[in-house]
Amino acid sequence: MEETLKKQDAELLQLVTFSIGEEEFGVDILSVQEIIRMMDITKVPRAPEFVEGVINLRGKVIPIIDLRRRFGLTTRDHDKHTRIIVIEINNMIVGFVVDSVSEVLRIPASTVEPPPPVVSGLESEYISGVGKLEDRLLILLDLNKLLSGEERDMLGSF
Repeated sequence: MEETLKKQDAELLQLVTFSIGEEEFGVDILSVQEIIRMMDITKVPRAPEFVEGVINLRGKVIPIIDLRRRFGLTTRDHDKHTRIIVIEINNMIVGFVVDSVSEVLRIPASTVEPPPPVVSGLESEYISGVGKLEDRLLILLDLNKLLSGEERDMLGSF
């Protein structure tokens, strides 16, 4: 039992952290393919409200999701800090628009707690845990739950 605890303490999560509004989020670095500056996004007719459109990234058409809209937050104009995080979810490449990307962090798995029922107005269904850092909390997103199967199917048709 004690050995298991030591192993868990030693296990580090490597995360890409980013901001949306006042909140800081983290996603597993292994699912992040790249982080790019904002670029022209082509609107897609009849797309869900949270889908900003598509981009052409080196010959590949990638759907772009505005995480502010996905989380039901007010939208804001993109600025020099706005980034697109290109992520693979269930064998599908998707870009997520975030306010800014902060850093790559390594945190001990033991500092992550299960999500409370509601975290800063976000539904806990998207959240895999909350990491406690020295001076702040980091909301860890469960990327596989960010899109329903139906939404993934629809994005796959773009």
